[in-house]
Parts: sequence; structure tokens; C-alpha cells
Amino acid sequence: MNIFRNIISGISDICLVWKNEMKNVVKDEGVLIFFLLVPLVYPLLYSWIYNNETVHEVPVVVVDLACCEESRTFVRMADASSDVDVAYMAGSIDEAKRIVARGDASGIYVIASDFGRRLNLMEQATISVYCDMSLMLHYKAVFQTAMNVCSQMNSDIQVKLSGNTTNRQDEISTRPLELEEVALFNPTSGYGSFIIPGVLMLIIQQTLVLGIGLAAGTAREKNRFFVPVSSASMLPGSIIVVLGKTMCYFMIYVVHAAYLTLVVPQLFGFTSLTSAATLVALMLPYILVCIFFGITVSCMVRHRENVILLVVFMSVPLLFVSGVSWPGSNIPRFWECISWLFPSTFGIRSFVRVNTMGATLADIALEYRALLVQMAVYFLLACAVYRHHVNELRS
Repeated sequence: MNIFRNIISGISDICLVWKNEMKNVVKDEGVLIFFLLVPLVYPLLYSWIYNNETVHEVPVVVVDLACCEESRTFVRMADASSDVDVAYMAGSIDEAKRIVARGDASGIYVIASDFGRRLNLMEQATISVYCDMSLMLHYKAVFQTAMNVCSQMNSDIQVKLSGNTTNRQDEISTRPLELEEVALFNPTSGYGSFIIPGVLMLIIQQTLVLGIGLAAGTAREKNRFFVPVSSASMLPGSIIVVLGKTMCYFMIYVVHAAYLTLVVPQLFGFTSLTSAATLVALMLPYILVCIFFGITVSCMVRHRENVILLVVFMSVPLLFVSGVSWPGSNIPRFWECISWLFPSTFGIRSFVRVNTMGATLADIALEYRALLVQMAVYFLLACAVYRHHVNELRS
């Protein structure tokens, strides 16, 4: 009977902490911003910015030093492509550089003065391509368009010299081996489908840490940590506090997780190949480990503003070391080890494979086990963080 009474008392104490924490969240405007507004608005903002996925009609400047029929054919074909817009014709490379320096163009095509003569003599001709490498999407559009136009012109020249009598012979002459390109997991080769899944998972972690840290900073400033010191349960007060706070944050973020992983990709047409069971099995431990991680980090927050300085600047580095924007195999060992401390590293990798590549839990077993280990470790650390607060209140 005493054991049953202690269990009921422990559950009651956990609910009291949950109720008190929920009141604090609702009353604190700063916490509401990070817990409600940011998770709802930021995904829409990022997805809307990258919704076009690819770039088209990138302006380029052409320096046609040959002024022949062949060079004009190259310019017409490049301008007719969907990715490049021949916006300027320059008389020299220096003039073209000035146009690019002003930001009016993202690339330069230089056609050598002997371009037409070499082609007519059946010699190899050269077209120089200068690309603005500050924007990789612009570089891709400018360079690939030049390659495609040159390839098409080569095929036309080959057809003229082959002496074929049928279209089928022309096809075999220009393409003896047919190349079929299939873009896996990102059919549009778009930037949004590539980066947004990782950003969505990072938003969950960062907003949770910011909100929990802000609430902890407020509690420290006002010295109002709530602990049911009269508890008759067998559970230590620190575990009761952690479980009660976890209930509060989990109830909020389980809704956000569904919104971020299901609604946002559907709204903007991003790739989504996961099953409901796999997604639930992944998101439950990820949300919990982010909560325990946030509670652990909150021990370093003495004032409300400190958590913003501590967490916000880490967002971009955490995205880099997660292995999404840069191959994980090329990340230095030191930074790879540092990345293992953050739930977002394994959460992003798991979600990208599950959502974008259609992986199962068996395929992400390593990352999934890492999340479970993190969940246990950060739970113990979170309890240790609050243990001295409990002892202070009871002393």
C-alpha cells in the first residue's frame, strides 16, 4: 500500500511541476516566441525563400572576338537556354570584368578570335568560361550551359562530316552510347529539397534550447524554481522536476514535430518518402534528447539574454558539422567529435535519410542508437543540474 501511495504521490508531484512550468511558458512572452512563433514561422520563411529550388536566366556577358557565323550560333544557343541570359555583349575582357564587378552579370563567355577559322579547318577551337564562384548555383548554370551548347555544336559538326543518309545514323554517330541521367532522392536537383530537411530538424533543437534556457534564466533572476519539497514519493526531487518539465515541453513540441516533418514538406512540394511509423519512432527520442540537452545547457544560463548569445551563433556551425552541407567524411576528426555532443548531428542525418531517401530504422541504426545514448546521458546530466537546486530549496 505504501509503494502504491508513493507512486501516486510521485505522479502527482510530476503533474504539479508540469502545471507550474506550463503556466510559466504561457506567461513569458520571450519563451512563447521561441516555443510557438519561431517554430511556426521560420520553416515557412526558409521554405518560401528556397521554393524556386533552382536558378534560371542567370545574366552573362559575351566577348565575341571572332564575330563569325559559328560564334553567333554559340551565343544564340546559350541565350536560348533556360539557365542563361546573354545580357551584355562586350568588346574586351576588361569591359566584361567591369560588368561582372558591378554585379550585373555572373559569368563571362570569351570566344577566341580564331574560333571560326579553327572550326572550318577541322581543328579544336576554344571558348573560355569565367564564372562567379561566390554563388554555386550561378556557377552551375553558367558552366553547364556552356558545356551543353558546346556538346550540341560538336554533334552538329559531326553529323555534317559523317555523310549519313538517315536520322537514325545521325543519332548513332553523335550518341553511340546513350547516357540516361536519373537524379535520386532530389529529382529537381533543387537547393530547397537538399537543405530544408536538415534546417527543420535544427529548428527543433535550437528553439527548444532557447526557450528552456530563457525560462531557466528567468527562474534564476527571480529565484522561483518550483519543486514539490513535501513529496512523499520514492523519486528524488531532481527527477521529478526534470520529468515534469519534460512533459510540458514534449506536449508542445510533439505538435511542432508533426508540423515540421509532415505539413511543411507537403506545402512546398519537398521530397518526403518516409512512413508514419518510422517517422514517429525517430522523432520521439529526438524530441526527448533535445529537451534533456536544453535542460542541461540551461545550467549555464544565469540571465535571460545569455542563452541567445550562447545558442544562436551555433546554428550555422551545427548545420555544417552535421554532414548535410559538407560531406561528413571530409570533416576534420576534431570537429566530428565535437558534433557528437549535439542531438542535431544524428537527428539531421537520420531525418534526411528517412525523409529524403526512404530509409528504414534498420538503415539508420547507428544514428538511432547514438540518439538513445544521448537521451540517457543528457537525462542524467539534467537531473544532476537540478539536484543542487532541489537541495538548496530543501536546506
